[in-house]
Amino acid sequence: MTSNTAYDKIKAMKHRSATPVSLLFPAKVSLVAVAALMVIATPIAIAPKTYADKYDDQINAIQHEIDQYEAQAAELRGKADTLQQKLTSLGIEKAQIQAQVDISQTQYDQLIAKITQTEKDIKSNQDGLGEIIANMYVDDAISPLEMLASSKNIGDYVDKQEFRTVIRDQLSTTINKIKTLKKDLEKQKADTTVVLANQKNSRDALAAKEAEQQALVDQTRGEEAAYQQLSANQRSKQDQVRQQQQAAIAAAIASSGGSTLIAGGAAPDYPWNNSNCRMTGYYSLDGADGNGGDGHGYGCRQCASYAAWRVAKETGLYPTNWGNATNFPASARAAGFATGYSPRAGSLAVMHSGTGPEGHVAWVEAVNGDGTLIVSQYNYNYGAGWGMYSKMQLSSSVFQEYVYVK
Repeated sequence: MTSNTAYDKIKAMKHRSATPVSLLFPAKVSLVAVAALMVIATPIAIAPKTYADKYDDQINAIQHEIDQYEAQAAELRGKADTLQQKLTSLGIEKAQIQAQVDISQTQYDQLIAKITQTEKDIKSNQDGLGEIIANMYVDDAISPLEMLASSKNIGDYVDKQEFRTVIRDQLSTTINKIKTLKKDLEKQKADTTVVLANQKNSRDALAAKEAEQQALVDQTRGEEAAYQQLSANQRSKQDQVRQQQQAAIAAAIASSGGSTLIAGGAAPDYPWNNSNCRMTGYYSLDGADGNGGDGHGYGCRQCASYAAWRVAKETGLYPTNWGNATNFPASARAAGFATGYSPRAGSLAVMHSGTGPEGHVAWVEAVNGDGTLIVSQYNYNYGAGWGMYSKMQLSSSVFQEYVYVK
């Protein structure tokens, strides 16, 4: 979830650094000046009509902000991904140290068990030695003469004396060995304690570093989300402007006599009208946002994609990478096609105004005697949403320029 602090901070930065809309497009003045010079220098040339739309600058300014936000978000996403990789490496390293800690802990526990058992063995042998000594004391209370008298023979007497000595020596030796073993075990315990403590310190240090790295990842993801939110807000604002555009187009069509929908939904033979080639967005070209292009430089189910495909269908020549709809006349002239301002059947009709900076293009199916046209097109919102096919009759005054294909 995006933190309000990150979002508000970035939003405040945006307000401080916003560029006036008038400064974002200084090229307009230069273009007008150059166009004026061209008219003076070549008076016999017919100057192409220019069209302005009050919505275009708004959409371009908003798009400029969206591009900035998305660039910042992409940069932060890359930074967060790098941090996440480091975090993953720290996790692996910490797991390895934890495995070593587990081994050392097992060794330590085993040593404790051995030491405990050794102490029991020492006690048991000490008890045995004490019993032998007690018996020897009882025997020593008997005088040698009495012991000799009670023995069967001299050899029996000697055997008793040797037996007591051997038993005593064996128990003493056993106790000394066990004590030595205990010392060794105690030393191993001390060494293992140091190793275990060092390993735990290393593990704890890595855990602290991991927590710090996770905090950086979370912070960066939060900043990325804040920019994404700003971008989403601007897209919502942009959609509002586009709705205003659509209303303006609808008003222009209405003022020119309205339109009649003949068919809608999907063109039967247009090859990219399927769920695997989703609409790429209102303006994006050739699937730039990852949703799919038609392979010729246009987004699937965009007006330009359909118009280019229709030209190829009619002529066998595919106009590739002609740009947005508003660029079609210039691209067509560069490719050798004629353009003009009078409608013809078998031409491309181009809207330069009322549709945003990309314009709109349709295929002219027929020109009627009453000043209306029958056109087919994609991505004209007649009420069913964007990215849909439609065939309709409307006034030719809605379009401003034509590309003569046939």
